[in-house]
Amino acid sequence: MRKFDPETFGPLLGGTARAWRMKLDQRLKPMGLSQAKWRTLLHLSRAPEPLTQSQIAERTGIEEPTLVSLLHRLEKEGWVVRKNSARDRRCKTVHLQPRTQRVINRINATALKLRHELIREISPRELQTCMRVLDEVRARAERARVNGGNASGKGAGR
Repeated sequence: MRKFDPETFGPLLGGTARAWRMKLDQRLKPMGLSQAKWRTLLHLSRAPEPLTQSQIAERTGIEEPTLVSLLHRLEKEGWVVRKNSARDRRCKTVHLQPRTQRVINRINATALKLRHELIREISPRELQTCMRVLDEVRARAERARVNGGNASGKGAGR
């Protein structure tokens, strides 16, 4: 078994996510969807209620000015519609058009097939351990963001 240096964790994590997205992007290109488009549509489809433009930007990691032009293209192509927010007139919420559900189903089916291909020969036990570790790292990173950089949630002097 290959031994990993903890210093390679970040690059390995980022590289794995990037390789996964690129492979999925390659499979979704024939549908006319760029990575920015399909990722935005997926985030919108998984949200319990319409998202604001700033929420989408935060979830996708796209700068707001870039997102605005992407949403304009998605709206022009009939995938989404932007509406004034009922809660805050200063912002807009983004709503999926009914026809988008078909493409969301295709994106999800393609992603599911790819996931099965990529993890098929990994034992359920190893996969469970991997997912538990990744979930813990994600949770610590989120706590660090909320607590001003301290992943433990405790004060810096403790």
